[in-house]
Amino acid sequence: MSLDDLTRRRALGLGLGALVLTGCGGGGGPRQAAQQQTGAQATAAPTVYTGPNVALNFWNGFTGGDGPYMKRLVEQFNSAHPNIKVTMNVYQWSDYYAKVPGAVAAGQGPDLGIMHVDSVATNAARQVVLPLDDVAKALSLTEADFSPPVWQAGVYKGARYAIPLDVHPLGMFYNKTVLSKAGLDPEAPPKTGEEYLAALETLKKAGVQGHWATPFPFTGSMQFGSLLYQHGGRLFADDASVSRFAEDPGVQALTWLVELINKGYSPKNVGQDADFIALRNGKAAFNWNGIWSINTLREDTKLEWGVAPLPQVGTQPAAWAGSHQFVVFKQRTPDQNKLAAAKVFINWIGGHSIEWAKAGQVPARKSIRDGAEFQGLKEQAAIGSQIDHLYFLPSVAGIGEASAIVDEAINAAILLKKSPKDALTEAAGKADKILEQNRKKYGA
Repeated sequence: MSLDDLTRRRALGLGLGALVLTGCGGGGGPRQAAQQQTGAQATAAPTVYTGPNVALNFWNGFTGGDGPYMKRLVEQFNSAHPNIKVTMNVYQWSDYYAKVPGAVAAGQGPDLGIMHVDSVATNAARQVVLPLDDVAKALSLTEADFSPPVWQAGVYKGARYAIPLDVHPLGMFYNKTVLSKAGLDPEAPPKTGEEYLAALETLKKAGVQGHWATPFPFTGSMQFGSLLYQHGGRLFADDASVSRFAEDPGVQALTWLVELINKGYSPKNVGQDADFIALRNGKAAFNWNGIWSINTLREDTKLEWGVAPLPQVGTQPAAWAGSHQFVVFKQRTPDQNKLAAAKVFINWIGGHSIEWAKAGQVPARKSIRDGAEFQGLKEQAAIGSQIDHLYFLPSVAGIGEASAIVDEAINAAILLKKSPKDALTEAAGKADKILEQNRKKYGA
């Protein structure tokens, strides 16, 4: 695995894909302060920039295999827009999130960048990023151009702070050779919970532990969250006033994962990344992992594999996903020419995101996803078919600090140190205290 999410998780120890950020202070409400800088943006041309030459600093954390794809897109944009020069600076995600707030506070921040959607609210509260309602309006972008979950995820306190570039969901990867040897059809992976458990039982009889249950955030926490939402549950209340992951749906979801071990479908004490390695070396048949795994598996020319949406174990389809989204950073001295040029850049990259899809992503824009070229990327298209059933953390400042506590519960339960109910109940108490602290820290 080589994409940015893996670097990010090892550096930060993420909770269900959420980031815990360091930030800068500032008085006044984030929307009020930022609107003072953005009042003239809506009048700028959304697709063509005709002003004087401008230089834009574009920061992101694409240090993995996706980095060269974005670099090529930036180079193509610069060639097509001689009056805009975009310079891309790439950092490890942990360094990026630590560096940006301080740079903005010092008046030395970039013009625009990429953020994972679960970090946008915290940066909005800290007045690091600007509201982009006028950008969306100027570009005529609406929820219908994306999908409801990913579009709404970029809204904080009634204002839009991010424009979606992609989603990177969890999918079910499977080893076709292992399935065939067990007498299962490698071209018809299981779609329901019943079919999935039946396949695991067949694999067990063939001497294969089919699904290795990992206790680590990548991807054990993501699997838990997907199952939680499939059972009709939520990690937190929509306003993050209280945690909800310890309710019955959460207990059902975590119990399902633990039972994989108890029934012999998974070994105990699975190490970090051991589940993915087991898929590749024929020790496991299935692995619920992120779309970033596609290009890694493609490098293994001897491996016969496929990918499909997660099986529906609960009463409704659902899958964990992250999302890279464009943000524009607050500046001490607003430059309307740069803001106009940034809109052109955001719109152009989004319109050319079929190239970004090849990096192992699902383009956020529906027009790109519906196109024949994306449908020809069969692995990305298979995972992307879950687009309307993805979930994201509530858009609440500091939510990553609370979600990280869920990881502790999942780890304890899957390592058989605590029952699912006890682990989740204990974690909920801790998370609720963090949520209360965040309300005081960031304002209700």
